Amino acid sequence: MAKHAQQRGRDSSGLLFHRADSYHIHRADYPIGKLLPEAGTFDAGVVMGHSRLITNGLGDNQPVLREDICVLHNGIIVNHEAIWEQIGKVRELQVDTEVISAIAAAHLEQGGAVQDIPARVLDLCRGVVACALALPRLGKLCLFSNNGSLYVGTKNEATYFSSESYPLSQLGCEGITQVLEHAVVLDIPVVSTGFVVVDQEQRTTDLIPAFTHCAAEEKLLVFPQHNLRRCTKCVLPETMPYIRFNDEGICNYCLNYRSRNKAKPKEELFALVEPYRRAHGNDCIVPFSGGRDSCYGLHLIVKELKMKPLTYTYDWGMVTDLGRRNISRMSAEMGVENIIVAADITQKRENIKKNLRAWLKSPHLGMISILTAGDKHFFRYVETIKKQTGISLNLWGINPLEVTHFKAGFLGIPPDFEEERVYQSGAMKQIRYQGLRFGAMLQSPGYFNSSLWDTISGEYYRSFAQKTDYFHVFDYWTWEEGAVDACLKEYDWELAPDTNTTWRIGDGTAAFYNYIYYTVAGFTEHDTFRSNQIREGQITREEAMTLVEDENRPRYTNIKWYLDAVGLDFSETIGVVNNIPRLS
Repeated sequence: MAKHAQQRGRDSSGLLFHRADSYHIHRADYPIGKLLPEAGTFDAGVVMGHSRLITNGLGDNQPVLREDICVLHNGIIVNHEAIWEQIGKVRELQVDTEVISAIAAAHLEQGGAVQDIPARVLDLCRGVVACALALPRLGKLCLFSNNGSLYVGTKNEATYFSSESYPLSQLGCEGITQVLEHAVVLDIPVVSTGFVVVDQEQRTTDLIPAFTHCAAEEKLLVFPQHNLRRCTKCVLPETMPYIRFNDEGICNYCLNYRSRNKAKPKEELFALVEPYRRAHGNDCIVPFSGGRDSCYGLHLIVKELKMKPLTYTYDWGMVTDLGRRNISRMSAEMGVENIIVAADITQKRENIKKNLRAWLKSPHLGMISILTAGDKHFFRYVETIKKQTGISLNLWGINPLEVTHFKAGFLGIPPDFEEERVYQSGAMKQIRYQGLRFGAMLQSPGYFNSSLWDTISGEYYRSFAQKTDYFHVFDYWTWEEGAVDACLKEYDWELAPDTNTTWRIGDGTAAFYNYIYYTVAGFTEHDTFRSNQIREGQITREEAMTLVEDENRPRYTNIKWYLDAVGLDFSETIGVVNNIPRLS
């Protein structure tokens, strides 16, 4: 169980166990696989553990202990700051989980019953709450969730629980049930003494860097007004790779454009998914980044398609807290289980750092994509989740207008105007792409580092590995930005503080690479996206020009987070970018 739990994150771990008439809490900022043998829990009658990726409160690891109430919690409570005043308690820690203990304590102080604690917690909290709440002085353990990311089973007269059903089935548990509509209350040994708490710290840097605004740094970000010739129909500029204009000033991207946003009859999708529907349990997997399109896609799958999905999130170290909070909001509001697969975030960020250092020594617009190579294992772990859950159908919410030919174009690959999907496989295309990338890497040997295998294998799973039972929601629903934003507003979807756009705001990398593209080439992926909207007849050229003028502005907060997360100096990095010769 501990080994499988590390799939969800290994940045920190914690244990609660009963031994020798007392309860012990051991917490560490390293994986549970290392903490378990150190704690020596094998003769304990009660053991509960947690292995997590970093979310809120790096300094306050789980299990969270407050007022002799101990909590293990998966999820993020997005309104925890507002709850404290409601319950008349004073916050002591950073971590959002503390408020669960405080709610339980306040409830008991007011004469409430133990069995009513779960309902009280879920009534107050917004965001995912999948929780094990231990009350040793009362001899009770409450298990409850608002999204189903909690399962209980039995074996040899013992009770086991886990965030997912898979490890329980692997153990041979019987009667595995999802904890969603009704809480489970179990008896545990009663003790009157306090907890024995042991904390182990090894990490010297924070995986969640505290944001500190520096006016001098922000002033380093430039926003030049490029004087560029642009297409008279869309907004693509003359610096777009392989662009050509006809006598009327219309670019070849417009002339060769085929609509990507014409929905097929929904009845076709209903017919496709019908064989996958299940009378009980989840019937499809939804890859879920927390971005606007995957969130809107999830809404359509639950509310319109009437499927019972579980969502899958791959955290590779560049999902921001904002993105995680939106994942938590949507999963809780729709009561949808969320399975997280987390990479070794420290290692992933070290890979980014190595490649970014290599890039800064020889800046090349065609090599910027190597900074996001680490997220391509998203496609690999879909297959893992399919095997673990026994669910084959996966439904994707990829925006059909998010086509960025220029990223490969700057490497020397002309646009394929026949391409029909955002992500396309194809052996020859990939061989050519990797060959050109290899040539660019030779200009800066720092690219040949320990991250190379991670990059290559990620590209394989994205472009070569066979995909089955794989459908796109927006093949059957027309993507319209107004409808998307209006829908997400109903879920209190969180916006970014440093931009007006809703696109890629939970992605820690986007603001940085778009800053490079705009500074050097005078456009970003916002220009290509808005141009596709023009071609689809969704907005006018004048509207698009106004939007990109705003959206291309530097996002200091996000860029600062990114460079702090990978451990590079802001001033030095931005200084290199600002000195790259411009294409205009």
